Amino acid sequence: MTDWQAEDNPKEECGVLGVYSPDEDAARVAFFGLFALQHRGQESAGIAASDGHEVRMHRKMGLVTNVFNDESILTSLPGHLAIGHTRYSTTGASVSRNAQPIFCQDQAGLVAVAHNGNLTNAQELAEELQEAGETLESTSDSELLARMLVRNLDKGIEEAVRVVMRKALGAYSVTVLLPNAVVAFRDPWGVRPLTVGKLNDNGFFFASETCAFNVVGAEPTHELAPGEMAIVENGEMRIVVGVPPTSHKMCLFEFIYFARPDSKMYGELLYRVRERMGEILAEEHPIEADLVIPVPDSGVPAALGFSAHSGIPYREGMMKSRYIHRTFIQPDQRLRELGVRMKLSPLKEHLKGKSIVLVDDSIVRGTTTKQIVKLLRESGAREVHVRITAPPIQFPCFYGVDMATREELASAKMTVEQLREHLGANSLGFLSIAGAARATGQPQGKFCLACFNGKYEIPISDRSKIVQAGQSKDHVGNMVSLTQADPQAASNLVEAFVM
Repeated sequence: MTDWQAEDNPKEECGVLGVYSPDEDAARVAFFGLFALQHRGQESAGIAASDGHEVRMHRKMGLVTNVFNDESILTSLPGHLAIGHTRYSTTGASVSRNAQPIFCQDQAGLVAVAHNGNLTNAQELAEELQEAGETLESTSDSELLARMLVRNLDKGIEEAVRVVMRKALGAYSVTVLLPNAVVAFRDPWGVRPLTVGKLNDNGFFFASETCAFNVVGAEPTHELAPGEMAIVENGEMRIVVGVPPTSHKMCLFEFIYFARPDSKMYGELLYRVRERMGEILAEEHPIEADLVIPVPDSGVPAALGFSAHSGIPYREGMMKSRYIHRTFIQPDQRLRELGVRMKLSPLKEHLKGKSIVLVDDSIVRGTTTKQIVKLLRESGAREVHVRITAPPIQFPCFYGVDMATREELASAKMTVEQLREHLGANSLGFLSIAGAARATGQPQGKFCLACFNGKYEIPISDRSKIVQAGQSKDHVGNMVSLTQADPQAASNLVEAFVM
């Protein structure tokens, strides 16, 4: 599958949810919840459900509507307990065997696991499990979580989760289904979001984002803290500490781009946070212009904020097609260059002769932004001033975001002035790290900023760095090949990659 029409943005991670619903089939609740989390992953989707005795599961490559395209599928998943997952692969190839939930069983019991994030010591954990006699069936680090859990179920679910938290490094927000319980837990750094709450009078619901609560009629009550777990069994939910929190390091990109604007994080509505980002961006990078226009849809709240602070009128300058998805058709080079034009149609009457402020959320490789600037100029814009609500992305992510290797990142290769010239813009301004954090209403220290400043606060194995430098997602089984073939070359690659 060729993603030649994809936006040049960091790729969404995954969405997870959990349901305890004694008054209705939990799989149906999960199905509607997954729709609200579709933006977090479009490669595969799945639901596992239990009636208190038997766990059944359906998962497949594709969008939620493609995976659950027949009434009989949900009918085949009876029960009052369920978990769901929608996936974009960051570790493990985009193939059906890596679709989630992941199911594991041994003499101690069985679990189904849905995971958002990325383990930074996946290879070490895989080797440990293989030495203990485990045969891995996928190349996803999520299977490692499932196998560690099931191997420790004889200690009780709380202790099994604690074992995982002590061993696994990296980012993980996880929902777990057992025959008679649903569990949710979050890594000690709290990189990925996870919220729990009430469903109707006697049910419970867990999800990556609060927008999923709105869809199923649930009420969010508690954002799990780093290192916390929530367990629902026998009709009751308890929240306990798994391991002491290392620190609060929520991914700042959740606020900038990943999460839906109607979700809340740290108690803040993200639409309003993004408006404030636009206001601060206008404060940090003022400009005289005729119109402020967004790159739809993610740039809309920030563009409104920029307009409000600057006094420059807001107006739509491009319309976005809602029906452009991936294609199997291989385009030639000319058609590949027209990919942005298929997705964005300019309103030439709004643009002709105008000085434009173009507001977007981020620049990764710069290819899409460059094409949009060109499109605006060809549509008659006199000037194009680019304003970005993310700070310059200069380092790759090892914690569950597929954005690029460092050598592909535009801001790692070019100064702001060089990038401005490359884009063909009249001016270019990025929101500062301090400004982005201020817009959230939280201290800067409560966020993971590694992709902006290179400070990776969760340990990363050298082999994980090598794999990301080589852009291999299929790394649990193949990670060590480079180090075995040429250890010195591998060491040099790591050093060049992270410097």
